[in-house]
This record gives sequence, C-alpha cells and structure tokens, in this order.
Amino acid sequence: MRRSSPVLWASLAVVLPFVLWGAVWPGSLASATEAARGFVVDRFGWFYLLTATIVLVAAIALAASRWGKVRLGRDTDEPEYSTTAWFAMLFSAGMGIGLVFWGAAEPVAHFVAPPTADPETTQAARDALRYSFFHWGLHPWGIYALLALALAYARFRRGWRATVSGALRPVLGDRVDGPLGTVVDTAAVVATVFGVATSLGLGAAQINGGLHSLADGIPIGSGVQLAIIAVVTVLFLVSAMSGINRGIKWLSTANVVLAVGLFAFVLLTASSGRLVGAFTTTLGGYLAELPTMSLQTGPFDEQRAEWINGWTVFYWAWWISWSPFVATFIARISRGRTIREFVVGVLAVPTLVSGLWFSVFGGAAILAEQDGAELAGQPTESQLFGLLDTLPGGLVAGIGAMLLIVTFFVTSADSATFVLGSLTSREGRDPARSVTVVWGLVIAASAAVLLVSGGLVAVQTASIVAAFPFAVVLLLVLAALVRGLREESRRPRDPAVGASAGRAGAGEVVRT
Repeated sequence: MRRSSPVLWASLAVVLPFVLWGAVWPGSLASATEAARGFVVDRFGWFYLLTATIVLVAAIALAASRWGKVRLGRDTDEPEYSTTAWFAMLFSAGMGIGLVFWGAAEPVAHFVAPPTADPETTQAARDALRYSFFHWGLHPWGIYALLALALAYARFRRGWRATVSGALRPVLGDRVDGPLGTVVDTAAVVATVFGVATSLGLGAAQINGGLHSLADGIPIGSGVQLAIIAVVTVLFLVSAMSGINRGIKWLSTANVVLAVGLFAFVLLTASSGRLVGAFTTTLGGYLAELPTMSLQTGPFDEQRAEWINGWTVFYWAWWISWSPFVATFIARISRGRTIREFVVGVLAVPTLVSGLWFSVFGGAAILAEQDGAELAGQPTESQLFGLLDTLPGGLVAGIGAMLLIVTFFVTSADSATFVLGSLTSREGRDPARSVTVVWGLVIAASAAVLLVSGGLVAVQTASIVAAFPFAVVLLLVLAALVRGLREESRRPRDPAVGASAGRAGAGEVVRT
C-alpha cells in the first residue's frame, strides 16, 4: 500500500460507512437513498440532461476542429493496440452487462408503457426502439469520449498526473496537487464505485434470472445473488491481477466472440428481415428526434416528467458515474491516436453496434410480446431468457447468454478494480496488487448491500446520487481540455513534441 495516495483513504472513508450502513440497517439505507434520489431528480434532473448534451456537442466539435489532428502522445507515436483489440476492450468495459441486461427488457418496457404513444401500438414499438437507441447511443459515448480524451491528452501529450485532477491542471493550476485535487479524485472514485456496483448488481440479478430459467429449482432472490457476487468476485480479482495485456484483453476478445454469436443466433432465428428494417427505420427517427429528446424534461406533463426521470435521467446519471472508470480505461488503451480518430472511433462504432443490438434483441422481444409471449410479465432480469425460450434452440442460446453475462461481469469488474487502483495510487500509476484486491472487495460489497437493502431500485438510485458531484467535475474537465488545447499553438511543432510527456505517460501508466 506504499504506492497508494491520500485519495485511497478519503474514498474508503466515504464508501465503507455506506457499506456498513447497508449491512447493518438495510431498511434505513433504502429509505435514505430513495429520499436523496427524489431530491436530486426533482431539483436537478435538467442538469443531468444539459450536462450530457453539452459534453456530446463539445466532443464532436473538438474532433471537427483544427485540434482534431493533435495526437494523444508524441507526434510520431503509433497506437499501442490494433483497432480491433481497441474496439473490443472499450466496448466491453463501456457497456457489456448493461446491453445484455436491457437489450430485450428496455424495449419491452417502453412498448407496454411508452413515453407518448398508446401502449402496445405500432407507434409504441417505434418509440420503444428509438428511446433505447437514445439511451445507449451518442450521449453515453460522448460522456466517455470527452473525459477519456482529456485524460489521454493530459497523460500522454502533456505528461501530467494520470488522474482526473491531473486533467484539470489548465484551470486549477498547482492546486490539483493539494487538497482540492484530492477532493476531485475522491469524487471520481466514489462515483465509479457506485456506477460499477450498479452494473454488478444488474449482472448478478440477470445471472440469477438465467439460472432460474435453466433450472426451476433455483429461486430468484438476494441469497442466490449474493452467492453469485462472491463467486464472480474471485474470478475478476484473478483476472485483474494478471494485467490489461493478459486477462482483461483476452476476456474482452471472448466477450466479443460470444456477443456476436448470440446476436447472430437471434437475428437468424427471429424475423431477420423485419429486424434489419427496424434498425434502419429507428436510426433515422433517432437522428431526426435527437435534439428534442436530448432537452425534453416534460415541465407541464407530470406523467411525461416521471417517465423521463425514471429512464433518461437515470441513464445519464449512470453514464456519468461510470465515466471515470470507463474513460480512464479508454485513455489507458488509446495512446498514439489523434483526437479526431479517437472521437470518431469512440462515438460512431459503439453507437452503431448498440443500435444494432437493440434492433435485434428489442425488435425480437417486441415481436414476441405481440405474439403473446408475455415477456413484460416476467422479472426484468429474466426477460432475455424468456425471449430465447421463444426461439428454436433457445436452451443452448440461454447457456451461451449465461457465459456472455459472466464474462462481461468479470471484464467490467476487473477493469474497474484496475482503474480504481490507478486513481488511488500515487501519480496514477498501475496499482499494487493489494490495492486491486481492496477495491475488488469494496465494489462487490457495495453491490451486495444495495441488492439486499432495496434490490435493483436501490442499485439504480445509488448511481443517480453519486453522479451529481461528478457532473460538475465533468464540465470543469471540458473547460480544462479546451484551455490546454489552445496552448498547442504555442508549443513546438517538431516530431519530438510530446516526447517528455510520452515518457512520463509510459512511466506512469504502461506497466502491465
């Protein structure tokens, strides 16, 4: 623990009392988090919507600007990972469990309870897929891209500290080396812990739902889910301690292979022509309605406002709380790419893949619901397996889906422990194994107490509340990145630009 920073102890001082509270008084924790959620959503839901939109527009503008040619590292640096491996790792870390959990469940939920249309109509089906695209498309990846870009620029181009506070040096100056920097990094760590705990809670619940579908004797409940968390915790700690170039990279590749296989199965066994048509139609509607959906709060329609708060605000808060983890990881694997290449890659490809995923799984689920499958009546965590049961060979596909969920679970968690360890180590260095183990146990315990205290609602609530302070940090990061890039015109323009930064970045981060 000698390489740990004050951020480690400050973060544990915030998170551990929360874990203890949930373990000893779960009912009290559930009531308190729900009250906090109501306050934040009712008073500041607009702030989440505005922050996500500003960040997305800024990321696109930076890529299109003259700064798009700036390389994240020395001007002569080449990307450390192949494009295929890069996409696999950033996608697995960014959305793995969530896509599998919500791929069928969210469109079905919108189909039976749409935001504007009459339930279970053709327009409801269109809205269901369009809003699923919206929640998993450009906005979340814009949040990740902006923060990851700032971290990679600070780390590899300028040689600053490999932490969120390090990226704020252009606006905060040397104050990032003192207590203010510790506060910023602590906010990032706490947001990450609860964002990742949300995903682990969803993953444990869905594994439980899959086991119940495959074996009726296995109940759905917190006891089984706690056992799942315990088993998977051991797996992801072993993977995390093997480093990015081994465990995390191999598991990310396995995730992609399994995901492509499951995707192809549903596409080929369901009505493939209608599902492809759903993608093209929904993509057009999504792009056309994007500005309206991005800023709609429903101020004069209570039912509409409640829907937005329950879905869109939750998602934006979840992405913001995930962003320190995902962005740090994406920055770590993106050295040598230009800003334009980076933003286009991080925004375009995952957005299209997410759209295809929801078109196939969500479209197939809506078709099954129209045919009487009654997926909406099943627990949310079981709806994917309910969909697979309606297809030929669904049992085999269900087993494959279980493996995919487990590998996504492990990949997200071991990436998170690595990143949390880096954020709480001096100078943002690769963490010591003891720090990795500590954070693995902490996020597992956080997910466990959230599930026990209030199930999936408590899990979602924690991410909304934890994201609020970091949303402010995110806007500061944007201002710091723009100021740092403006200084590029005053820096040397020879091939050695960034040489010292490249060496500092390598010393701080590239140790696997």
